[in-house]
Amino acid sequence: MKDTHKSLGLNALLNGFQSMLNLIFPIITFPYVSRILSVNGMGIYNFSNTYINYFLLVAGLGINTYAVREGSKLRDNFQKISNFSSQIFSINIISTLLAYMLLIVTLVLFERLKPYALCISIFSLQIIFTTIGANWVYIIYEDYAYITLRNIIFKVLSIILLFILVKGPNDYIVYAAITVFASVGSNILNFFHVKTFITLKITNHLNLNYHLKPILIIFASVMGVTLYASCNNTILGLIKGDYAVGIYSVALKIYTISQSLLSAILTVTIPRLSMLYGKKLFDDYGNLLSKLINLLIVLSLPAAVGLAMLSKNVVLIIAGEKYFSAANSLAIISWAIIFSLYSWVFSDCVLLPAKRENKLLINTIITAVFNILVNLLLIPFWSYNAAAVSTVLSEILVMILNGYSGLDILREYGNGKIIFKNLAEALVGCIAVVVVCYISNLITTSLIIGLCIAVPLSILFYLLILILLRNASILELLKPILRKNGWY
Repeated sequence: MKDTHKSLGLNALLNGFQSMLNLIFPIITFPYVSRILSVNGMGIYNFSNTYINYFLLVAGLGINTYAVREGSKLRDNFQKISNFSSQIFSINIISTLLAYMLLIVTLVLFERLKPYALCISIFSLQIIFTTIGANWVYIIYEDYAYITLRNIIFKVLSIILLFILVKGPNDYIVYAAITVFASVGSNILNFFHVKTFITLKITNHLNLNYHLKPILIIFASVMGVTLYASCNNTILGLIKGDYAVGIYSVALKIYTISQSLLSAILTVTIPRLSMLYGKKLFDDYGNLLSKLINLLIVLSLPAAVGLAMLSKNVVLIIAGEKYFSAANSLAIISWAIIFSLYSWVFSDCVLLPAKRENKLLINTIITAVFNILVNLLLIPFWSYNAAAVSTVLSEILVMILNGYSGLDILREYGNGKIIFKNLAEALVGCIAVVVVCYISNLITTSLIIGLCIAVPLSILFYLLILILLRNASILELLKPILRKNGWY
């Protein structure tokens, strides 16, 4: 177990670094792009990106989630994991061809998509590159060193290309191509590097009787999640137009960056939890799950509070004055960080390892329908702010539903008293965050200076309060630093 914990810690560190890289990349690129491209150009870019996500889902078929869950149990047996991976890869090839067929049909049939056809076609390259990349193999083997290294190389190359090639307000097509290169260009390398772990090939022996049912159930769940996560952009674009999508996309982008940074520890624990549960190592599973739940409490609460308090500052710095209208949407959607992370924990760390994908599917369908109805009701009146409200309400609903579906597991492995104590201590620390952010914006008229003052002081006071309260999660997180200075 010692090596396991050491490996998990290293993986968490590498994944955290990758999340930081993913945070820095849009901080560098997005301010430049938002100032160069027109708002309508950003709207076309985001609409096309959102639209192609549906076909990425068809090609993906929920295979990534299923492969990680099942493959994590087989990874110590080369022959079994190679056979399993070849079957999954071959199924993925078939679903990819189906996705392209459906995409071509929609582009031919729907006149409304004609202005977006070129941009959509560029984004569609992600479909084939995602499939041949077989990224799930690297997640199964927790090879975050390789993932991080390739990410650095392609992100740096993309930044260079961005500054060289994106020069005018109508260069959104070039920006789309660079985005594709940054996100999936490295997948060509994946296909050859995967031989380090397994033998991957196309096979006629798909074993569909075993794989197809759980894959389709997970696929339906993933479709539902994407529907309530991204239909905001689609409905907003159809009802209010490209300008509204451009404004909302700024709030959504900042929210996504913040969420991805916090989810670094969550992402790296999913394959480990799946392996522990699959091998019936329930004590280790329970200990890791409990630590994860408590750690996310003390990290997600101050992040959501701080982002809501400093929404104007953040929008101004990242996107500029012409997107200042996105500040209210960001203040609203920032609260979804908390609920989305716990919905993710309950689904991928509890329900899926326990093979309760049926319950997850039902919860997702309910939430997707709810999200669409809220968007249709509110967007005509509140525009992009309504899309933010819809996201928060949907994340709350799916968190409650997923938590209830896995309540027996959560009760068995989660200590309610410790969780509520942790929550109370985090809320006390968040009071300091609110006060610091409020005073910082009060003492200066510059939103940039206010942000520079508020962020470090909020972190400092929050940590000090939780250390004084002897918060177990924070003390564990800061143990190396505290011990070095003789404070632990």
